[in-house]
Amino acid sequence: MQDTVLPAHIRDAVNEIAELHARHEREATPAHRLFDRAVQSVGRPAFVGILTAIIAGWLAANLMLSAAGFAFDPPPFPILQNFGALAALYITVLILITTSREKKLGEYREHLTLQLAILNDQKSAKIIELLEELRRDDPALRDRIDGVAEALSVPAKPQAVLDAINNTNEVVRGSVAAGKSSLDGGPSPPKT
Repeated sequence: MQDTVLPAHIRDAVNEIAELHARHEREATPAHRLFDRAVQSVGRPAFVGILTAIIAGWLAANLMLSAAGFAFDPPPFPILQNFGALAALYITVLILITTSREKKLGEYREHLTLQLAILNDQKSAKIIELLEELRRDDPALRDRIDGVAEALSVPAKPQAVLDAINNTNEVVRGSVAAGKSSLDGGPSPPKT
């Protein structure tokens, strides 16, 4: 495989993402690491095979011992049912704990994505601003007002965008609650 030299800004982004994952792992407690390993073990196909073998062995042993009158868990196998319910409870809790930890990593990624989107918006606005300045300064190009380019040359203010999204969501929720299908207050389409 050929080594490619990455531009500095891409190397920085790759390093930031790697640091994000490393920080997430550093923040994990020993219990979290143990739970992660347990969930990974339960999530493998081999676990199903081992579990099936254990249950089949349990059933076979109890059926053979039942014929001799010495079964430790005779049909309908209440001890096996209790073990199964307890195992299901623990597996569920392990999955919830792991999911909660993974959700935190997802939130870190969302935050990074938002930061990158804001940075890209600022870069795009600067490029448009420079192009407009170049167009105005070049005597070979006719001078005209481009309202769209002017508007795009101003970077968005993240808080203003967030406020607009929240306001729009409130309007949409209000419209849905009132039985309207659109932001303009039009009626909902007939239900089929």
